Amino acid sequence: MATSKRDYYDVLGVTRNATEDDIRRAFRKLAFDHHPDRNPDPSAAEKFKEINEAYEVLRDGDKRSAYDRFGHAGIDPAFNGGFGGFSAGFGFEDIFDTFFGRTGAGRRPRAQRGADLRTDLTLTFEEAIFGVEKEIEIPKHEWCEACSGLGLEPGTQLESCTRCGGSGEIRRAHQSIFGQFVNVSVCDTCGGEGRGNRNPCSTCHGAGQVQVKKRLQVDVPGGIEEGTQIRLTGEGEPPDKARGGRVRDDL
Repeated sequence: MATSKRDYYDVLGVTRNATEDDIRRAFRKLAFDHHPDRNPDPSAAEKFKEINEAYEVLRDGDKRSAYDRFGHAGIDPAFNGGFGGFSAGFGFEDIFDTFFGRTGAGRRPRAQRGADLRTDLTLTFEEAIFGVEKEIEIPKHEWCEACSGLGLEPGTQLESCTRCGGSGEIRRAHQSIFGQFVNVSVCDTCGGEGRGNRNPCSTCHGAGQVQVKKRLQVDVPGGIEEGTQIRLTGEGEPPDKARGGRVRDDL
């Protein structure tokens, strides 16, 4: 039988109209008293986890508002205003890809997103309890300034693919007892783009990207636990700009 969660306001010992400062002070005191590194009580770890969970919700205006309206269900990722099931963004093309594992006839691949990056942070006890702002340096790629990330030598442009003639598709005709059938697939040379790069940029050698080291400021919240991931939006690897890709998150 599942155990119901305690009210987050009760966990922190504050009223429902508590201010952000009230919530922060209550959290710091409780987190300091129940952190497993300081409290030998076997139940301290579970208590600390509960305190941190309550604080992460009540310190966030949007999450707190949802919690006040709907309780724990309001902050459940699966909660969607009482309507579950299929996502509105799930269309026919997704169904086709699910069953056939490839793009349909005449359709070109969707724009790819850049890869995620990851780095690890080591915190002191006080930093983990009360939070801290850290500066990190990560090696990553950025779009080449010489060619604006397109991978082309300035003054040149992409040329039609010699394999598909610029259509982005390969058509193969098959004769059967029922007549002639034409199989259409994405061109394996240009990836369905219909164009190729015959004049690569001399700076990035056609990659469209160069490697750099970037410094970032990371706001680490108080009460963070080992293994917690912090996401920095838009700081991941750049995608292939020539194909209209999107930048991924960092952490």
